[in-house]
Amino acid sequence: MKIDIGGGVRLYVDVDGAGLVPDGPQMREKPTLICMHGGPGFDHSAFKPAFGQLTDLAQVIYYDHRGHGRSDPRPSSEWNLDVWADDVVRLCDALGIVKPIVLGQSFGGFVGQRYLARHPGHASKVILSSTSHHMGLDRKLAAFERRGGPEARALAEAFWARPSHATFEAYWAGVRHLYNTRPAADPEAGSRTLANIEILLHFVAGEKQDLGLLQGLARAECPVLVMVGEDDPVCPLEDALEIYEALPAQHRQLARFPGVGHGAWRDDPVAAFKVLREFIAE
Repeated sequence: MKIDIGGGVRLYVDVDGAGLVPDGPQMREKPTLICMHGGPGFDHSAFKPAFGQLTDLAQVIYYDHRGHGRSDPRPSSEWNLDVWADDVVRLCDALGIVKPIVLGQSFGGFVGQRYLARHPGHASKVILSSTSHHMGLDRKLAAFERRGGPEARALAEAFWARPSHATFEAYWAGVRHLYNTRPAADPEAGSRTLANIEILLHFVAGEKQDLGLLQGLARAECPVLVMVGEDDPVCPLEDALEIYEALPAQHRQLARFPGVGHGAWRDDPVAAFKVLREFIAE
């Protein structure tokens, strides 16, 4: 379904699981987990069906960021982190969600970090998964070279430093398999994604180049879980450790997954969902 979040902006939203469930003589309200997808330029489909296993603990909300996927197209002037971060609040206001648990994967984690900085008291908990706080090109290139040799490094440098349709197509064809350490459990998942490469190129050529999200993390007022695969080449371990260190000590938690790449639930679903379940339930 599409939800109007104000100003005529409609986001595609999907809901998995009941929010109210029978519990003896009462109806018990479960927390709401909002899942923010990666990219930019992709959609929410990568979360499905895996995150459906959390519906015994929480009502799971998937949505496509403004301008993405099945959400309404929007002008490029709105393709920025401030707008996408504020959309979390707008969406919650439209749906009547109070104190959500907000999970951001990869680019969704960029949105999550900006959301924490701009709306530090809004969430009950935040999960930053497989994400970075800056471009960190040197780290990316070194990580891709470790995973795929000089050719992978060259493809990564060409795209991240000089984003275009041509450099992205070569990069995606040549290094996408290096993002993870195990073959995809669902090899057709990528073909289900609705991609808008114009958003990706716009962001990588612009805001991504000077991305600096650490400073705002000190404002966090809720528990924040940082999840990182130790073999993630695109959002390296060092970035996650710096995100963790920038958060208030009383709120931060860190989960490292050895032998795991981008999106811990893809390479080690048992360990990743154990951590997620414990964080949601605590």
